[in-house]
Amino acid sequence: MAVEKKSIAKTEAVKAEAAPAKAEAKPAAKKAAAKKPAAKKTAAKKPATKKPAAAKAPAAKKADVSAKVVLQLGEREYNEAALVKIAKDVWKFDLGKNPADLKKIELYIKPEENKVYYVMNGESGDFNI
Repeated sequence: MAVEKKSIAKTEAVKAEAAPAKAEAKPAAKKAAAKKPAAKKTAAKKPATKKPAAAKAPAAKKADVSAKVVLQLGEREYNEAALVKIAKDVWKFDLGKNPADLKKIELYIKPEENKVYYVMNGESGDFNI
């Protein structure tokens, strides 16, 4: 029986040593587990900030549209820039106004009359084309 008591005492001693080791391992595992999700969250935040910036760039490209307006009267052609230039010359030379004062130009073209009617800063008139 002495042999059995020694073996029982040895197994109890081994169990007693193993129990504190397991208890110590659990808090360390909890700390490690707590640190891992925090690391994942910071890694996840960095790519998320880059994605919205990429999403905004295509929207800006869709808004950019190129347009060209050309009016053909018989053998003559007028584009928008030419008509605006003529209207600015009318403002400066015919009306005697300062070109820096011109803020708004509206042009109404009547090809059947060969005339352009304008409203510049609230003043209306016409010129021939």
